[in-house]
Amino acid sequence: MRPDDAIGSSVLRLEAGEPYPLGATWTGDGVNFAVFSAHATRVELCLFDSSGRNELSRVDLPEFTDEVWHGYLPGGEPGLVYGYRVHGPYLPEEGHRFNPNKLLLDPYATELVGRLKWRPSIFGYELNSKKRGFSRSDSASSVMKARVNVPIVRPLPRPGPKVPWAQTVIYELHVRGFTRQHPGVPAQLRGSFAGLATPAVIAHLKALGITSVELLPVHAFVDDDYLTDKGLRNYWGYNSIAFFALESRYLSGGNRSEFRDMVARLHDAGLEVILDVVYNHTAEGNELGPTLSFKGFDNASYYRLNPADRRFYINDTGTGNTLNASHPRVVQLILDSLRYWVTQMGVDGFRFDLATILGREDNGFNGSSGFLNACCQDPILNRVKLIADRSIRPNRAAIRSALFRPAGANGTIVSVTTCVPSGAATKHRQPPWQRASRRRPTTSTTTAGVVGQRQLHHRARRFHAARSRLLRQQAQRGERRGEPRRARRKPLVELRRRRSNRGRRDLRVARAPETQPAGDADFFPRHANAARRRRNGAQPAR
Repeated sequence: MRPDDAIGSSVLRLEAGEPYPLGATWTGDGVNFAVFSAHATRVELCLFDSSGRNELSRVDLPEFTDEVWHGYLPGGEPGLVYGYRVHGPYLPEEGHRFNPNKLLLDPYATELVGRLKWRPSIFGYELNSKKRGFSRSDSASSVMKARVNVPIVRPLPRPGPKVPWAQTVIYELHVRGFTRQHPGVPAQLRGSFAGLATPAVIAHLKALGITSVELLPVHAFVDDDYLTDKGLRNYWGYNSIAFFALESRYLSGGNRSEFRDMVARLHDAGLEVILDVVYNHTAEGNELGPTLSFKGFDNASYYRLNPADRRFYINDTGTGNTLNASHPRVVQLILDSLRYWVTQMGVDGFRFDLATILGREDNGFNGSSGFLNACCQDPILNRVKLIADRSIRPNRAAIRSALFRPAGANGTIVSVTTCVPSGAATKHRQPPWQRASRRRPTTSTTTAGVVGQRQLHHRARRFHAARSRLLRQQAQRGERRGEPRRARRKPLVELRRRRSNRGRRDLRVARAPETQPAGDADFFPRHANAARRRRNGAQPAR
């Protein structure tokens, strides 16, 4: 039976189904739908044709169990395209932004249909009205839908190589940028996961002497409107909207099995695959952003809101919103996503963008937060590499001791982010809120190396060499180590900066004697009148 035939032309009815697992799950005889919303009053399932353009049927999810709305469609098959409309209070001042006129993307979607179109209909309020009242325009033609996929049950032919932490050397790359520039990738495979699995690319990676490949974000993400208005696209991908779905522009054949095949080829070559993941925020922005998924399902649960006025969002990430990682259902969403990429897609670890955000609670960063503890005790996740990006660090010492403690490692593994798309170290071209810290990297006793960070290595060597020279000079002058420099020099010389024909420079002269006439300056530039210096008994500094 084709997916469209399962819908039929008659009135569609759903059975009760099960509240677990969340998302759309094919059971072999039908599809079970389950979605979380604690404050909704009604949830409608909308079914579309295979292109996602025409809505064929709409039916309520019949059951509500433990804040999960669920229903079962007998005869439903993989390939079914669907979305949700969620009813509830529209009270932004209380944190609720329900609007059934907005078609919502399933947070557990594993495959997306269509692209986002920036139109006024995707906003939950009247975009062109000064009052910003409730929007009644339908967004179905402008947003992405989800497609039911077959659960992956077969494991990869070969597991990851399990490289010890002390021997790990990570090479970070952008899937599209790297494969488009590598001359050994066939033209039809450039910019895709399949291009990354070609023999020429694997041979190149092996020749570098690395042990692990870290991919910049591959979760489905959104092109911002200010980019599309200029004919541009989001290159970096730090704007996720679906944590279980691959970004379609990286798929040459449109099938997620391409990613699994790439992982299998890298494993065959003895290379680990690590994903750069962005669970700290979503593409829905702040109170002025669109309603695409989480905001429409349960805004007050998924996001951290300003307690003084819940109309506004807490913007710890600098992107407009912050996921509420202290909520148990949000923790479940993130952990389910991580386990999905490990068990079904075969990845060997994760690098968490702005990892400290995931440990923040109402009173700030908490090293014993529910999310961090859940990751460390999870029987699947505690066996893979968990790398914490510390670009935002409210308490550096606490974060070092509280973030992920992988099995076999004696501390936090810190990632220094620099994209290397063609083998040469290059700087990020991201907005400031997505850039990594430029401070000298600090790591624990078991540290993962990052290929492409040669300039950071040399900077550290220059720092230590300069420090050693300073200590030798102090010893030669008989000065005590750590003695303040200003205190040593003040009795002998003074400094003055003065602009001259040669530019700004430091000029040092001895202090004038007490016989100097009152009102004269205490400092004399090197090019001042020599006779005046001789008259006052001062000698020019050498």
